Amino acid sequence: MKLSVLVLDGVFDTGLTVLLDTFSTANELAATQTSAPPPFEVKLVGVRKRIRTAQGFSIEVESADTVHRSDWVIVPALNAKQPELLTEALARRDVRKAITRLQTWHGEGIGMAAACVGTFLLAEAGVLNHGEATTTWSLAPFFRQRYPAVKLDDSHMIVTSHGVVTAGAAMGHLDLALWLLKQTSPELATLVARFMLIDTRASQAHYIIPDYLAHADPLIERFERWARDNLPKGFSLKGASEALSVGTRTLQRRTEAVLGKSPLTFFQDLRIERAQQLVSVGVGIEKIASEVGYADTATLRTLLRRRLGRGVRELRAEIR
Repeated sequence: MKLSVLVLDGVFDTGLTVLLDTFSTANELAATQTSAPPPFEVKLVGVRKRIRTAQGFSIEVESADTVHRSDWVIVPALNAKQPELLTEALARRDVRKAITRLQTWHGEGIGMAAACVGTFLLAEAGVLNHGEATTTWSLAPFFRQRYPAVKLDDSHMIVTSHGVVTAGAAMGHLDLALWLLKQTSPELATLVARFMLIDTRASQAHYIIPDYLAHADPLIERFERWARDNLPKGFSLKGASEALSVGTRTLQRRTEAVLGKSPLTFFQDLRIERAQQLVSVGVGIEKIASEVGYADTATLRTLLRRRLGRGVRELRAEIR
C-alpha cells in the first residue's frame, strides 16, 4: 500500500509521528515473518519543500506532484485546538493550496483519510459533502456550523463514507493507522496493536466533556447550567424552555445544530458524567440514581451499559 502523508506547517507532532511509527512498526514486524517487500510505502508530501511542525521541528518533504502514484492520502491534524486559531489556519495560503490538491486527488480516485483537525481540510475541499464523517469531539459544534452538508457523528472514532475515512480526536491518528493496516492485513494489524499496546476504541463518546461543548453557544451554555441544577429532578423539555425563556422547538433546534443531539440526549450525557464522578468517590448505586434523577437503579444501570458499555462494577474496577 502506497501512502502519502500531507504535511503542512504547524502539523500536530504527535499525530504525525503516531502515523509514521505505526506504519514503520508494521513494516518491521512484517519483515520478521516474510521476505516479501515491506507492505507499506510511506512518504511525506507537501506544497512546500520544507515544513516546521508545531513543536518547531523542521522536516523536508516531497513535492505533492508525486501523490498520483499513491493509494491513500492521509491528512494529520494541524495544531489548532480552538475555532479562532483553526479559522486562521484554514485561510493560510499554503493550506488553501493543499485543499485544492485534495480536490484534485479525490477526483482522481485516490483514497482520502484524515484524523482530528485534519478532517477540516477534507471538509474544506468538499470531499465530505453529503457523506458521513467524524472529527475531534471538542470542535464538533464548530464543524457542524461550518459544514452543514456533512453528516457528522462525533461519537464514533472511525467513520468511512464514499471512499473517505475520518477519525476522531488527537489519538484518533492511531485508530486511523490501524484501520489502514487492516485493509492490507487484519493479522498484521492485530500484531501491531498487541506489540504497541494499542486498545481498540470504537467510540470517542465517553471521552467527551459536555461542559466544554456547552460553551460553544450562549443558549446551550445556559441550558447546561439548568440541566446540572436539575439533574435530581429529571428532564423536562418544557421546564427547561420556560426557565430559559425560549420555545421548546428553539431549544430543540439549537441543541441539534450545535451539539448534534437532542436536549434529552445532552441531559443524559450530564447524567452519565455525574454518575461516573460519584462512582469514583465510592457513592452507592441507590444514592447515585437519586442524584441523577432516577427512581430506581435498574434504569441507571441500563443507561450506563448502553452508553459506556460498562456497568457500575466495571467502572469501580477501573478506578482501583
